[in-house]
Amino acid sequence: MKTKPIIYHEKQSKQLCALHTLNNLFQKADTFTKTQLDDLCLQLTPNSWINPHRSVFGLGNYDVNVVMAALQLMECDLVWWDKRRKITAHEINSSMGLILNLPSPSKVGSLLFPFRTKHWLAIRQFDSVYYNLDSKLKSPEPIGDVNQLIEHLTKHLNEDDCELFLVNSTKPCTLADAEQM
Repeated sequence: MKTKPIIYHEKQSKQLCALHTLNNLFQKADTFTKTQLDDLCLQLTPNSWINPHRSVFGLGNYDVNVVMAALQLMECDLVWWDKRRKITAHEINSSMGLILNLPSPSKVGSLLFPFRTKHWLAIRQFDSVYYNLDSKLKSPEPIGDVNQLIEHLTKHLNEDDCELFLVNSTKPCTLADAEQM
């Protein structure tokens, strides 16, 4: 009988889904902190009173530029998927993980607002099964094998305002690195 893998999973707090996505992707608490992501915002736009890369209220809501800058610190790059192309197993298998950015209902407590915000989530493979590591979930949800993942991603990409990003390592991967991923 195959044992279920131990998967690190951060839960949603404030508007910090980008932070949770990065930590879930790298499977380690505090791979990044809110302070580090806020610092990246300031590095990206140092002389602005209102920073365009995060929420005005300082609650998170980081944009793609912050996610890309954070991934570069981990020697990874982010490839924006062209939705006109069909997703293949080759692209999926050659990436270390995936990130989705999709519309999400806006609410505070039980109060639902009439507009949607964008939500980040990570997808990773563990023991040949892909898992949805969305911080809004109680726990990681298995998606299935690569074909089931492609079906899952294709469904999301057919929705308005959904974006897919492939996360690739920019450093040569050694056997020890591969075992840690």
